[in-house]
Amino acid sequence: MRRLLPGLTISIALTAQSPISSSKPISILLDATAAPRHVLHAKLSIPAQPGALTLLYPQWIPGEHGPTGPVTDLVNLRFTANGRTLAWKRDLVNMYALHLEVPQGAGFVDVSLDFLSPAVSSGFSSGSSVTEKLAVLSWNQVLLYPKDAQSDGITYIASLKLPSGWSFGTALEETNSSGGTVTFKPVNLTTLVDSPVLAGTHFRKVDLGTSMGRAHFLDLASDSAEALAMTPETTQHYKNLVAESGALFGARHYGHYDFLYTLSDNVAHFGLEHHESSDDRTAERSLIDPQLLKATSGLLPHEMVHSWNGKYRRPAGLATGNFDAPMKGDLLWVYEGLTEYLGSILTARSGLWTAQDYRDDLAILAAALDTAPGRTWKPLQDTCDEAQMLYGAAEAGASQRRGVDYYPEGQLIWLEVDTTIRELTKNQKSLDDFCRAFHGAPSSAPALKTYTFEDVVTALNSVASHNWTAFLRSRLDSLDAHAPMGGIEHSGWKLTYTEESTDYWKAKEQLNKNMDVSHSIGLFLSAEGTINDVLPASPAAKAGLIPGMKLIAVNGRRWSGDGLHQAIKDSKGMASPMEFITENGSFVKVFNVDYHGGERYPRLIRVDGTPDRLTEILAAKSH
Repeated sequence: MRRLLPGLTISIALTAQSPISSSKPISILLDATAAPRHVLHAKLSIPAQPGALTLLYPQWIPGEHGPTGPVTDLVNLRFTANGRTLAWKRDLVNMYALHLEVPQGAGFVDVSLDFLSPAVSSGFSSGSSVTEKLAVLSWNQVLLYPKDAQSDGITYIASLKLPSGWSFGTALEETNSSGGTVTFKPVNLTTLVDSPVLAGTHFRKVDLGTSMGRAHFLDLASDSAEALAMTPETTQHYKNLVAESGALFGARHYGHYDFLYTLSDNVAHFGLEHHESSDDRTAERSLIDPQLLKATSGLLPHEMVHSWNGKYRRPAGLATGNFDAPMKGDLLWVYEGLTEYLGSILTARSGLWTAQDYRDDLAILAAALDTAPGRTWKPLQDTCDEAQMLYGAAEAGASQRRGVDYYPEGQLIWLEVDTTIRELTKNQKSLDDFCRAFHGAPSSAPALKTYTFEDVVTALNSVASHNWTAFLRSRLDSLDAHAPMGGIEHSGWKLTYTEESTDYWKAKEQLNKNMDVSHSIGLFLSAEGTINDVLPASPAAKAGLIPGMKLIAVNGRRWSGDGLHQAIKDSKGMASPMEFITENGSFVKVFNVDYHGGERYPRLIRVDGTPDRLTEILAAKSH
């Protein structure tokens, strides 16, 4: 989902048998006092031995599913040992590897570097993460580690210096604070990278209560104090989320949990999971604007689910042991798809969404998948396999290319798994039972248990005997033109279209600053009228409209979003086509869109005479 950061120093000492001595921890001091100027400084000391040394910058960041480590923003690298400057050279194949020679008699190599936080808002933790008033500090941006080391086998002692008056939240445990510098309890490299820090001048910590002996907190930072004014009702919903997650999984695999929630219009917006925290970022007014609150409420539940599904249980191909080994995403339909399903139902069970909000969200994703022509050549499995490439793919052509569809289509598949279990067991069991068996008891400290496709099938069969292999493979490998709607249908609902958009639809458009009229004329547009994508074979595509064009007039009136909606409404029953005047670079052209169906928006409606399993799925379970 980008920013500018300043200087780092590192010292490194190794034994003859291994790249680093486990008895001698690496220390890192992150100086974030210049964060408002988009620069981070850091210093590290690592025990080292004389001879050749290769240091790596983290490349494959857990949860980002690709080689996204922002190495190009690492600047002002300097290495010294015994007061002497050391020459270094970048590897000509692996751009994340740096080679140097440790001189005789040196016990440490000191390295200083800066990280320049990008200002652009695209990307994940490589995107904008600091403003004048706050910063999200990701340790992987400001450290190096010895080649061939396992991240669980290296201990780091981390310290942090913040701008005056700033407060912070993190899953790391503080040991002392002196002279404006906070020092944390020693942790291994895996845990350090897994424990970002949210800090800012406008900061609020909300106690969400203790469950199963684990404390939970909502750490808020924003560019304004007003944005932190969460209502008691919303606070209660987040407390409900803690309770509902416990009821779902029946265990917790962390010592405590912190939601690190950044409210800013000046950072990249996304969510990134961690074992004992989550890095969540949305628009500044997300907690105080009812529409934005509705549109963003699914983020924190999704990321919290990852503590069980993604951190505690993880596909074997994503558990690499360090940050330079490539990850394999073939099971992302479980890692992300199941998390999307569970996160959405927890959003409803906790009260952050109404049942109607959930159904409206489900209708939107089902309709989008059902009209994507790319599914006739590219199976869902390939969207998992190609994940590392798809996160950065252009919006234009998305319906043909397919994107990270294992999130929404995974949700449809797991809804169908849930309803199938309920049917097979005559409502005696559900996917909740699978979650408790696969992710649950006993509670533990942070731990990692990997799994394979066969492990998932075995766990499902322990809940309800079925040919789950054939069930899942038929959906993962399908080239059917239509999305898998079995879960919606078996839950007692069906997808239809109406002329009025839902409140949830409007909320999503407000959040994303876009317009989606794909189900009528086939266009996805920015709020300013630029065409982001066109559905093939739609009225807009047949008329000749293409991505990149900007609408400057519709039916003789200067472009406006309201004007486009009115023109589509007026198309119903009219004999003449809609007239679009477009700007394409330096060219202006008129297009006639032959459409007469009025506005169309997806919605779920009840199927009379069928069991309403969806309502039961969404019902709160913690009381």
